[in-house]
Amino acid sequence: MDILEASQRLELLGQSVIPFSLGEPDFDTPECVKEVCIKAIRDNKTKYTHSQGIIELREAIAAHYLKKYGVTVHPDQIIVTQGTSPAFFLLFSTLLGKKKEVILPNPHYPCDSNFVEFLDGKNIFVPVIEKESYQWDTQKVAQKIGKQTAALFVTSPSNPTGTVLKREVLQKLANLSVPIVSDEIYHGLVYEGQEHSILEFTDNAFVVNGFSKTYAMTGFRLGYLIAPQKYIRPLQKIQQNFYISANSFVQQAGIAALTQAGPDCERMRQEFKRRRDVMLVGLKKLGLKISYQPEGAFYIFVDVSHLSKDSYKLAFDILEQAHVAVTPGIDFGSRGEGHLRFSYATSIEKIEEGLDRLGRYLCNFKSLR
Repeated sequence: MDILEASQRLELLGQSVIPFSLGEPDFDTPECVKEVCIKAIRDNKTKYTHSQGIIELREAIAAHYLKKYGVTVHPDQIIVTQGTSPAFFLLFSTLLGKKKEVILPNPHYPCDSNFVEFLDGKNIFVPVIEKESYQWDTQKVAQKIGKQTAALFVTSPSNPTGTVLKREVLQKLANLSVPIVSDEIYHGLVYEGQEHSILEFTDNAFVVNGFSKTYAMTGFRLGYLIAPQKYIRPLQKIQQNFYISANSFVQQAGIAALTQAGPDCERMRQEFKRRRDVMLVGLKKLGLKISYQPEGAFYIFVDVSHLSKDSYKLAFDILEQAHVAVTPGIDFGSRGEGHLRFSYATSIEKIEEGLDRLGRYLCNFKSLR
């Protein structure tokens, strides 16, 4: 956010900034989704709903998981939320307490560990490394499991690396007999192979998913949580007290996204793949070493430790000198230091311009060590 705000200050001064920092699709929301949302407002679908969400949306979510992953989810196992952040709040409020531990990868998305800490849990980190394509080492995970372990926290495709966890890795994690929290928000944005839901391997799992990324609906704030039935009533009580329900007309838009927006999603997925390929080739031509293939989401995590050990300082220098906004790796944990995250959630034209600016910057680079 520091980078974003500094970028905005430069733009107010008339500078053009290339946005390689934020993880937000630049596509417009599909027309079918917008039209249904507008119609819902005009039809006065603007009241409170059931705290778990309208049954039609929960049925559509269950049908989506059956069609895509072959898993059966009962609509009563689903709680619709105002984006995925409230879903994590509900979940960790239920699972955690003092001394309870959650095992996460390092590097990881920063808000994940913040949720755990805020709700009195303790983060236990397992290193994931580039030469292993940032896949989880299940033996290292097993060594971290103890009496206080409440869950493993898995995100696939990953932020910041774009890694898609292999089927066999997910199966081995499921075999550890520890509850798994699976962030599946980037499902639908995979460019090689196939993403897998953790529910294909175990029922001892909590899935968090939503509409922001795949459907370009970030501002709609619509997500959902799938949980084992025994946890639903405690989760629902928290929802009732803190959020009441997700917006009624936005839930109607969610149904349209799941049932009508498939062609739009495929078009966006194909364009993201094209952008990834352009950025990946371009970064390598600049002499940046990337030894893994990011298969999903819209991020490339680049080791720049040969330039600087201080990724925060380096990111600001690139912004100030080249007018390109990138995310410092330190945001993503201790193993993120010495890296920069590049987002390709922007047009090919801007990617090419940003790479050109980075090339000139690197030619004139002076050490920040």
